[in-house]
Amino acid sequence: MKAPREEVAYVTCTYRSTCTEQPDFLATVDLNPRSCHYGQVIHRLPMPNLKDELHCAGWGPACGCFDSGAAARRTRLVLPCLISSRIYVVDVGSQCRAPRICKMIEPVDVFWKCNKGYLAVTHPLPNGDILIANMGDPAGNGKGGFLQLDGESYDLKGNWENECEAPPTGYDFWYQAQHNVLVSSAGMVPRLAGRGFNPEDLKKGGDTRLAAMAGLSAGLDSLPLSVRFLHSPEAAEGYVGCALSGTIFRLYRSCEANNWAVEEVIRIPAKDVRGWIMPTMPAFIADLVISPDDRFLYVSNWWHGDIRQYELARNCKPRLVGQVFVGGSILRGGPVTVCRDEELKCQPEPLVVKCKRVYGGPAALQLSLDGKRLYVTNSFYSTWDQQFYPSLIKEGSVMLQLDVDTDKGGLTVNKNFLVDFGKEPNGPCLAHEIRFPGGDSKSVTLP
Repeated sequence: MKAPREEVAYVTCTYRSTCTEQPDFLATVDLNPRSCHYGQVIHRLPMPNLKDELHCAGWGPACGCFDSGAAARRTRLVLPCLISSRIYVVDVGSQCRAPRICKMIEPVDVFWKCNKGYLAVTHPLPNGDILIANMGDPAGNGKGGFLQLDGESYDLKGNWENECEAPPTGYDFWYQAQHNVLVSSAGMVPRLAGRGFNPEDLKKGGDTRLAAMAGLSAGLDSLPLSVRFLHSPEAAEGYVGCALSGTIFRLYRSCEANNWAVEEVIRIPAKDVRGWIMPTMPAFIADLVISPDDRFLYVSNWWHGDIRQYELARNCKPRLVGQVFVGGSILRGGPVTVCRDEELKCQPEPLVVKCKRVYGGPAALQLSLDGKRLYVTNSFYSTWDQQFYPSLIKEGSVMLQLDVDTDKGGLTVNKNFLVDFGKEPNGPCLAHEIRFPGGDSKSVTLP
């Protein structure tokens, strides 16, 4: 929290599903308000292949950073590809404003060595190795688990988990090393999700429960995706956001029984609508982020279009203290009419920032280390972007900044900041993950 203000951000960008035959790239965005390039892409690192779907990104520690008394030096950014199952390792330590690819692991190696594919979230382990969660097998069937990379050479070691412990599918995960616990979410079945969103596919997708290496389960059929523990290394508490029910569960260690328990602490009401794929539009929780001081929880609601700020208090349910709409499917003047809404009296107005109409809904979040600036992009997954937000494909993604009231709570769109990925040299693209050099609010706390 005492680190200097963020000056650049790395953003994963994809051209998949946009009808533009160009490789995905890692964008470097200038975040220094004193710079003449503030809010602009100052460097693009193109991948050497097409249609990878760069999605998530995670830090890999440098050699020796976990020796006793040493601090983690995050100089490598690991980019697992959601569709191609390729893995890129990017050197951001040599030149933070002009990163370069230093290693690439081909899909065939992932398929043959691990019998897995469709790679998602990555985090470093306490021993220095890298863990990557996967969603399926090479054919796109649901198959969860983790790939392990050597933290020094970044070579693919193989599967990390024992076969009996693998979740049915996978996506996100988080761990608390001091409690020796890792919790993973069981996400989408790739071959079903790749056809577009279909409510009937949820019944075919198998078990979409809270999968946990700690033995947790909470019979959910609402697509649990995002998993976050509190940042304090001693904290035995975390949160899981469920994409298709608008529910957030709290995970905690019960002092009485000395085991882990689950309770529902937030439920965002669904809306009755006309002109949409279903008569009821649930809240779609796409991402969560917890402030470094463990005081606030931020939630992106991709379908409804709002970002929410909840205040966390020990042994109490989170309290909503901030909310702002930055897009979504229920905007006034759009094809969807809201018939019944438990929260809003009228449909929100479209958002315009620096003369740019914002399409899509809030997806990936990133919070400054001082907790005062919340950044958001609006691409969730290219196939579903195309289905729910066709204008986003045409106009391209944006990256927004929200100003955060860290005293009383509150969110405000900063109208002076906009990264317009619709004006890229090769055409409009879709932007998702945001990372800061040296670590950020979505980095796992290491012991």
